[in-house]
Amino acid sequence: MRIKIDSFVTEANVHFPTDYNLLWDSGRKCLDVLNKLMEFTDSYCKGWRKIDFWRRELKNKMLTLSRATVDKSKNREKRLKEATNGYLRIARMLSDKLNMIKQIPPSTIEEYALRFNLDYYLEMLDKHIDLLDRRLLKGEKIAHEEKIFSIFEPWVEWICKGKAHKPVELGKRTCIVSDQWHFIVDWWVADHQQDNLLLLPAMDRIRHHFEISRCSSDKNFFSKIDIDIMELFGIMPVIPKKGKCNQAELQRESDVEFIKARREHSAIESNINELEHRGLNRCPDKGIKGMHRYVGLAVIAYNLRRIGQILLAEDRKANKLRKAA
Repeated sequence: MRIKIDSFVTEANVHFPTDYNLLWDSGRKCLDVLNKLMEFTDSYCKGWRKIDFWRRELKNKMLTLSRATVDKSKNREKRLKEATNGYLRIARMLSDKLNMIKQIPPSTIEEYALRFNLDYYLEMLDKHIDLLDRRLLKGEKIAHEEKIFSIFEPWVEWICKGKAHKPVELGKRTCIVSDQWHFIVDWWVADHQQDNLLLLPAMDRIRHHFEISRCSSDKNFFSKIDIDIMELFGIMPVIPKKGKCNQAELQRESDVEFIKARREHSAIESNINELEHRGLNRCPDKGIKGMHRYVGLAVIAYNLRRIGQILLAEDRKANKLRKAA
């Protein structure tokens, strides 16, 4: 079997993140959960007569900061700091007021579940208060590992694949493997893995079911160790080197069979394009399990459609032969 491997990003159904709109998301969800808790007992209503004021005030401060960040006129830094201080002041007051709810003991399972959600959103509120303070007031550069790109889908990754029309994608890197008949024989939703870490695990999964004679991929999958291992198992690697080649590598990539296989590799781009145009560009399901389920069902649907195309082509060919006879 001759296989081709490549990856693309399946985007999650989230809005573009900034620390100030994630702070607003955290605050409004805290108030949403509190509204539901008020239906259980009057204990949660005490001190929250103006709950709508808190929501309105927090949103107004967020919108003021949002306008200040894009304003490039004179005294921008001064207005930006004033807007940030105003936003953080109301957010901290809200956080302190919400923390007082922890003194109320939950009495039912439903109430306990809502309190669990409230604790999570309150944790996100405090986290983004800290991030906003450090970035805009103290001038710190926040490490990538500290950032969360969605409070609703914390597993979402910030992925830059170098595309001119889409420099940043929010979701998960999806790896697919197709054969010479354009069937997808393997797929994998990567978790903080680069392309060069996906090749050998995919090969191991496929080798349990098929005999592989050749494997092609693009430069992002290149690894000298992986190529040596593939050659050890009698698999021809068709992976161009990323960077300057030495004499032996130039000779390998100038081979007629290598060039022919490189040209055939572009077929997987067509497979990916079809998957994306049929719904796999963005996952509407919630949660990482929903992402895995959605990708798996999309691959099954693609393969079933491919079988249907082959059967229809055979029917058309048989009809032509009958008419000619």
